[in-house]
Amino acid sequence: MNMKGLKYILIMTVTILLASCNEWIDPISYVEPGPDQSAPVVTIKYPAEGTAIQVPTLLASVNIQIEVTDDIELKSVSISMDGTQLTSYSTFKDYRRLVAEYLYDHVTNGSHTLTVTGTDLQNKTTTATVHFTKKPPYTPLYDGEIFYMPFDGDYVEKISFKEATKVGTPGFTGEAGALKGVNAYKGAANAYLTFPVAGLTSGEFSAAFWYKVNASPDRSGILNASPSGEDRTKGFRLFREGSATSQQIKLNVGTGSAETWNDGGFVVAPGTEWVHIAFTVSSTKCVIYINGVVAREAASSGPMDWTGCSVIGIGSGAPNFTYWGHLSDLSSYDELRMFNKALTQAEIQNIMQNDKPYVPKYNGEVFYMPFEGNYKELVSKTEATKVGTPGFSATGKVGQAYAGATDSYITFPTTAIKGNAWSVVFWYKVNASPDRSGIINSSLTGEDRTKGFRIFREGSATSQQVKLNVGTGSAETWNDGGFITAPATEWTHVAITVSATACSIYLNGVLTRPASALAAPTDWTGCNVMSIGSGAPNFIYWGHSFDLSLYDELRMFNKELSQAEIQAIINNEK
Repeated sequence: MNMKGLKYILIMTVTILLASCNEWIDPISYVEPGPDQSAPVVTIKYPAEGTAIQVPTLLASVNIQIEVTDDIELKSVSISMDGTQLTSYSTFKDYRRLVAEYLYDHVTNGSHTLTVTGTDLQNKTTTATVHFTKKPPYTPLYDGEIFYMPFDGDYVEKISFKEATKVGTPGFTGEAGALKGVNAYKGAANAYLTFPVAGLTSGEFSAAFWYKVNASPDRSGILNASPSGEDRTKGFRLFREGSATSQQIKLNVGTGSAETWNDGGFVVAPGTEWVHIAFTVSSTKCVIYINGVVAREAASSGPMDWTGCSVIGIGSGAPNFTYWGHLSDLSSYDELRMFNKALTQAEIQNIMQNDKPYVPKYNGEVFYMPFEGNYKELVSKTEATKVGTPGFSATGKVGQAYAGATDSYITFPTTAIKGNAWSVVFWYKVNASPDRSGIINSSLTGEDRTKGFRIFREGSATSQQVKLNVGTGSAETWNDGGFITAPATEWTHVAITVSATACSIYLNGVLTRPASALAAPTDWTGCNVMSIGSGAPNFIYWGHSFDLSLYDELRMFNKELSQAEIQAIINNEK
């Protein structure tokens, strides 16, 4: 073929290809971008608001992640921290969108403000801001604490700064779902964490955490350190079993040649509130606590044996306690701590109070003493002074209760309730022997009833009358209250209300008699301390000494409660 023929063939080929392109591909045409109506949208993906960075160094790194978009075209984006610009962008691969990461490695201890500003071609500007902190290395807060995992967006144990191994895809609840901090662990199907037991093994051992149960599946592992196979003579297994409405927290502990079972107690499902779970193991017993109250105690034949236990599983019975259906747990966990000692009930309750300080439930509430194994007033976080040997009953109205004893009572400052109006409410199970006693009082020495107040009882083996005396400065007012049946088989709710002009007594929410008039408001002169469980030390005349009765859920208010408010408290505590 000559050159002229070849040229024609080439021309025809190019023509066909161009025609094909026009046929198969739509031609590109110019589109008007339209008016620039909106300012840029700025999103800071990390750090999130409230993030706490904690590393064992003076300086930390933060990988700042942002996304900025505009409806027409971006002009510039800047990243600043604490008022100082770290970097800026003015050229963009996608002129309408920037997705960027910037590693800043000089974050110091303290609070920081991160600001990202986006500007478009019309100089419309949007600024987004988040606040985060860098904390110094974690120092154990409690005696014997050897492990602390707060689940604030990572699975790092804060004492060792080791990260747990993640299996599957566990997640986080988000700030709104956390008990404390910005996050909590959220279980997922076939997912859990493992952590080496090195440094955690001891014959005495405790673990404590907050828990919000998901009852589906109807059973799961929670925490475990178990050898392979169905060997329960080593390590421990904390798990749950039950139904869609109630889950039982149980524990099995291996002591080398034997195993110890503790059938624990129940939590309501589905979990709408955080519940505190703790267990302790010593050489003689293992105990499960739910919300700081002993759920069950079981005798043990010896200390825990860790032989063959290499990891602790969190959020499942896996890797080794998967039999009997104790697989992954879809529940939420927060503030997980472990200890190389058997914690006392008081220590557990102290952890609970630090993690979740009591917030008064009712208008005017200034004092709350639940008597859960201690005499701590939860609003002020102050322990009452114990005189003699008062104790506790395991069967209170709610959890445990104060149990009176001979020549015994507790005292507490009257500071919170001093005023013209005040109220006292509590649950009471009377012991009619002795046939009279003080209940709560704040009195001067001697037989002076013109100051302070005296709540007491008098009667017989079958009926006790609850009475009140209030001092108004130069006079006293009496209210003879009403009667409760003795011996008490049921709890009675007692409420005392005092205003500037009158005082009343309610039993089980019912006004016992018309209010007694006061000539003047309560005079608190010299009455700086009140006694609970006795008329002592100052109102012991007429036989009003110690009370052997039970008391529970004692609350005080700096106002006169209405009958409706008293009834609401009763309904909440039934």
